[in-house]
Amino acid sequence: MRAGWLLALALTAGSAWAQNTGAREWRTPPPGDVQRGMAFYQTRCTACHAVDSNKTGPAHRGVLGRRVGGLKGYTYSDELSQSRLRWTPQTLNVWLEDPEELVAGQRMGFQVNDAQERADLIAYLATLK
Repeated sequence: MRAGWLLALALTAGSAWAQNTGAREWRTPPPGDVQRGMAFYQTRCTACHAVDSNKTGPAHRGVLGRRVGGLKGYTYSDELSQSRLRWTPQTLNVWLEDPEELVAGQRMGFQVNDAQERADLIAYLATLK
């Protein structure tokens, strides 16, 4: 009985948290292809980002597991700096589809509408440890 109550509480809290962050849902992206993700990164992301240095956007090495808005040495918007989220495949999936949906007031003006391209990019970012 207690386990059922705890599960109900966790589901309710998770739902409220997702609504509070503006995320539609925390869905895991499909399996991605690292090579396609690297090609996508090189052609579509490097105008603003680099693996090891900050540009217009923050460096991406070690992004998975990092606190959103938490890379030292990069100046984030107040909204991203105050976020309590962490970069996971799920949060990156929502972010890449619609950054403003995940954190209103952020500054990234780029979206990846195709689910497989997002999955490929996330697979590549996961290799940058």
